[in-house]
Amino acid sequence: MASGDIAQVDAGSLPIGSAVTSSGRVSAALWPRKGFDTPPFTRDQLILLDDTLKETSEAALVRFSVFIGDLGADPVEGARAALAEAPEPYNGALIAVSPNTRDVAVVSGSDVAGRVNDRVAELGVQAALSGFKQGDLIDGLVSALRVMATAVARP
Repeated sequence: MASGDIAQVDAGSLPIGSAVTSSGRVSAALWPRKGFDTPPFTRDQLILLDDTLKETSEAALVRFSVFIGDLGADPVEGARAALAEAPEPYNGALIAVSPNTRDVAVVSGSDVAGRVNDRVAELGVQAALSGFKQGDLIDGLVSALRVMATAVARP
């Protein structure tokens, strides 16, 4: 996938009760009394992260994304690869965290690189590390998203 391409999700491959929203995000319904099957996060943590992604993206006019997983030998290249798979990568910024290696990387797409610059990325990483040091991954990500959105939204 080249930078600027939009990742497409095959709606037919999604589980029952799932749909692709107009923004490209996948939304899924749950059966009654059945919880999310995406440990280690609680339902409330996932809702908080989802709400924060939506709010910060709207405030900053940047499509924020989060990636949690192995980033490979070069964390920045791993983050760039993950951003390329996100919806609207050219208009997006991604916070990538590799918990096993304790790497954090922030990358941005070509259309927002001037606004989501190194200074904004550093502010986001510092905000994230504060939560991470206390053992709260979601809190760190939420803090980073809010700090970055505030920095980007201000002229």
